Amino acid sequence: MILTVTMNPAYDMTYRLEHFERGRVHRVLSVEQRIGGKGINVARVLNQLGRYTRATGFADYAFAAAAELELPVDFVHALPWVRRTLVISESDDGTATSLWEPGARVTDPYAVDQLMVRVTGFFPETSGMVVSGSLPGGVGPQVPAKLARAALAAGVPTICDVDGRALELAAEVPGVVLMPNGDELQHLTGESAETPEQVAAAARPLLERGVRAIIATRGGAGMVAVTADGAWSAALPEPMAGNPTGAGDAAAAAVIAALAADPKPDWAQLLVDAVATSAAAVVIPVAGEIDRAVRTRLTPDVVVTELNT
Repeated sequence: MILTVTMNPAYDMTYRLEHFERGRVHRVLSVEQRIGGKGINVARVLNQLGRYTRATGFADYAFAAAAELELPVDFVHALPWVRRTLVISESDDGTATSLWEPGARVTDPYAVDQLMVRVTGFFPETSGMVVSGSLPGGVGPQVPAKLARAALAAGVPTICDVDGRALELAAEVPGVVLMPNGDELQHLTGESAETPEQVAAAARPLLERGVRAIIATRGGAGMVAVTADGAWSAALPEPMAGNPTGAGDAAAAAVIAALAADPKPDWAQLLVDAVATSAAAVVIPVAGEIDRAVRTRLTPDVVVTELNT
């Protein structure tokens, strides 16, 4: 089983229209609402990849009940309400504009302790864990690192896909895998990295501090993996057009699936699968889904380059 942890879930709403212009009335072509949040999206993609998952984190009763209709879940009911995220998806050129609510505040002083008990209780049957997304108010930035430290102590490979101070603290956990985007990597390292070689050089000191791997996502430019075994960049010859919302979650699903299957993965091949899976999410207008046929078709096209760092 692969466990995903989402502490600030959301109802994901997607408005589809031809073209969005500020300051005018639009006729929306269609509306879709579904349960979401980064860890929920990871769990959905893992299911499409044929991996059994369970989603946990914080929610309210209504969200947890809705999630249970779709996925195996076990949420701590610590949120008074669950936020919404809105994506405006334009069909004429594939542009996506996102509006994300901050979410409710957790006021229960024992909520984090309850989550720790919930998560650690799953470790005997867990082959991998992903802690991802933002944190609600009232939850300290040390919580993702605390969860990762406990999982790794139990021998569970763990990805932390978080940002800000939570990312800084997660980077201090020996053995963790981090998946920052360009801005997050710059915040973490203080280095502006444009080329794959610069990304690898910026990430290398993090490995010296104990991080197991950095999988840096670079949007249409692909990804860079930096590990103790080496560094690689991978990208498609041409970036895919579409909705990038959820592409990083699809990549995280591919990475944790590989880590759960093999304690010593082929990092270059892992990167190929992550790029193809991410691209297969871009062509879907909603987050948390991939086109498996596109993933299969694109995998042989991913170009991998070993980096000298």
